[in-house]
Amino acid sequence: MPERDPSHIMQVGMGFFASKALLSAVELGLFTELARRPMTGAEMVAALGLDPRAVPDFPDALVALKLLERTGDGPAARYSNTPDGALFLDRDSPGYIGGILEMANARLYGFWGSLTEALRTGRPQNETKHSGEPMFAKLYQVPERLEQFMNAMSGISAGNFSQFARVFDFSRYRTLCDVGGATGQLSCMVAAAQAHMRCVSFDLPNVTPIATRRIAQAGLADRVTAASGDFFADALPKADVITMGMILHDWNLEKKKALIRKAYDALPEGGAFVVIEALIDDARRENAFGLLMSLNMLIEFGDAFDYTAEDFRGWCREAGFRRFDVMPLTGPSSAAIAYK
Repeated sequence: MPERDPSHIMQVGMGFFASKALLSAVELGLFTELARRPMTGAEMVAALGLDPRAVPDFPDALVALKLLERTGDGPAARYSNTPDGALFLDRDSPGYIGGILEMANARLYGFWGSLTEALRTGRPQNETKHSGEPMFAKLYQVPERLEQFMNAMSGISAGNFSQFARVFDFSRYRTLCDVGGATGQLSCMVAAAQAHMRCVSFDLPNVTPIATRRIAQAGLADRVTAASGDFFADALPKADVITMGMILHDWNLEKKKALIRKAYDALPEGGAFVVIEALIDDARRENAFGLLMSLNMLIEFGDAFDYTAEDFRGWCREAGFRRFDVMPLTGPSSAAIAYK
């Protein structure tokens, strides 16, 4: 009988070591500092306000994790960003995705320490645990926390939204409404990639000033607007395409179906309803990120959950949609599409 190897179990079980090393590096702004110049360990200590004990272990661990590069050995060794680190983890880079990692560090890392309690009780383990207030109400109370959340969603969604904007066939359509549009990112990407499209980013009134500012910064205010409303209390703006990027998974089954019905009502015949999520594979065996994201929804909301393409088709069929498609995007994410 071959000798069994526990290394995979140990790698998963102790995975929080590597996770927190990366999250702390993002919090400290290490990758942003290294974008300006390579640094020795001593220079890193001075620039980031670290204790000397942090080096060389901290940067060398990031080298071993393929998150930093190092030239030379010993105290004179110089550390620099990898190409991916330079693109995705430097706060001054247009490709920065660190917003989601900043939120993971500030919020999710601690909440996941209570996963066992969430599994036993089915109750959220986030800010609402002691206040009893709904998660979004609590989140939207503090402008700084709200914008951090908006930036986090922008970071994790940028690649998916960009690919959707380029690959989806918009030739039959003229208007789009992005429901829960946050900073207006998806609307701006579609408008930039598809010159004939006019887009509306629809979200709560607290979010509208953020979206309006970002749309103006993108130079797209002539074809992208921000509209205020509550997607449960109000009818959705009518459009040829209704999109929801990482929105549907935030809710329980009853509310998921309510949003799908609202999307159906807002679309013309032939219109398209698109959700962009880390869709779980139908067999529920492969997309570990999607399944873990569903556990994150348990921690954040209790009764919310991620879902498969087959789940989505079934709910949309109930609402009256007749044709369906799935478009793979980046990494574990996909666009599930229902046509009216």
